Amino acid sequence: MQRFQSYIDGEFLDGEARFPSIDPATGKVWAEMPEARESDVDRAVSAAETALYDGPWSKLTATQRGKLLYKLADLVAANAQKLAELETRDTGKIIRETSAQIAYVADYYRYYAGLSDKIEGAYLPIDKQDMDVWLRREPIGVVAMVVPWNSQLFLSAVKIGPALAAGCTMVVKASEDGPAPLLEFARLVHEAGFPAGVVNIITGFGPSCGSALSRHPKVAHIAFTGGPETARHVVRNSAENLASTSLELGGKSPFIVFADADLESAANAQVAGIFAATGQSCVAGSRLIVERNVKGKFLAMLKAKAEAIRIGIPSDMATEVGPLATKRQQDHVAALVDRSVESGARLVTGGRRPDGDGFYFPPTILDCDGVASPSLAEEFFGPVLSVVSFETEAEALRLANDTGYGLASGVFTQNLTRAHRLMKGLRAGIVWVNTYRAVSPIAPFGGFGLSGHGREGGLAAALDYTRTKTIWLRTSDDPIPDPFVMR
Repeated sequence: MQRFQSYIDGEFLDGEARFPSIDPATGKVWAEMPEARESDVDRAVSAAETALYDGPWSKLTATQRGKLLYKLADLVAANAQKLAELETRDTGKIIRETSAQIAYVADYYRYYAGLSDKIEGAYLPIDKQDMDVWLRREPIGVVAMVVPWNSQLFLSAVKIGPALAAGCTMVVKASEDGPAPLLEFARLVHEAGFPAGVVNIITGFGPSCGSALSRHPKVAHIAFTGGPETARHVVRNSAENLASTSLELGGKSPFIVFADADLESAANAQVAGIFAATGQSCVAGSRLIVERNVKGKFLAMLKAKAEAIRIGIPSDMATEVGPLATKRQQDHVAALVDRSVESGARLVTGGRRPDGDGFYFPPTILDCDGVASPSLAEEFFGPVLSVVSFETEAEALRLANDTGYGLASGVFTQNLTRAHRLMKGLRAGIVWVNTYRAVSPIAPFGGFGLSGHGREGGLAAALDYTRTKTIWLRTSDDPIPDPFVMR
């Protein structure tokens, strides 16, 4: 039985209580996690505030902050395999995905390391005599970061990296489901030499930990990734401290395939877009919108590819789809598939959880043409694809935008002018054309509507962790006239 600790004010702590963590591949307890409660949250936030205003961190230059980030990036790269194995064990995400993704996470920290001393202010050509006016960008303050269990080292890097580049301090709450890799990451933060209190990493449950963190009076900004319902609680809590928020909330992303597309390429992208990470991805291409005259052919291709996917234990490099992260998630996916079939959707493949241990669910395809299926509206967060067809470009665009979400979208066509029309017409924060699930530290990432607001990645993310200070300097040596003397 492994035991993990919180990281608060530069110390590794057991906490007042502990809770078990379940291995999704077996359904059995494998580790104990520290349960942070309100007193732990208060200690972590207070440590972050002290580090921000009074500690060594507040005295570092931007270039010095960048050097610490470079060191952290090197440590992530050197420990990527260990971190990957922990994420696989604690969340069920397959090792071939965690290994590749965490190795790339180091590049995010390197990007923000280089950006640390590139966050500039401005000089304003003010419309007044004898005045110089500057804008300074300063750290926004203590940041509360709430990170989900899926891809947590990536989803924390796109918050921690830009916040540190901007000079902020933070308290990171790892999900109570699968927090092991983020708690282990704290050891790399410590080894890199960040001053005590700059980065604090805890885990715990919503009412006793998440709520206390998001409404804490010393928190200035909340960066949250998760579902819309939890986000509503976060936003309500932010009314207590008037913290600004950035929300990345998942989606119900459309994947549009026209008849002129390279169907083999589109099919491979669709399989990766919905079945990779066992469908537990915020940008999962969960709604296939395919031109009617190639629907049969394309569905047959997808069915063959889905049924050839190797389901197995996540620690095996040959496994292509592993278990869902929790029993709760497995039950949700199974129930939503059943409701969709009852509403008239046709099961093309999959749809039934296998016998045996673990939280597995097979790659599933639902043909929803002409059916008001709940699978078209509700987010599964699992390996389930819903399919509808269209005849015209206008119909495809209408179907794609028929959702309250707006995170990602995919378009497959060889028609360049059509692609440009859809780039403009799709109501989504990301449009991938003839590709899917591509990411980069250089490119902003985020959505519209129920998919949240704010952006992660790129320069824009770092600027979100700053506030603007306006400085006025009068350059005249003449005394300011008495305002009550008439001249």
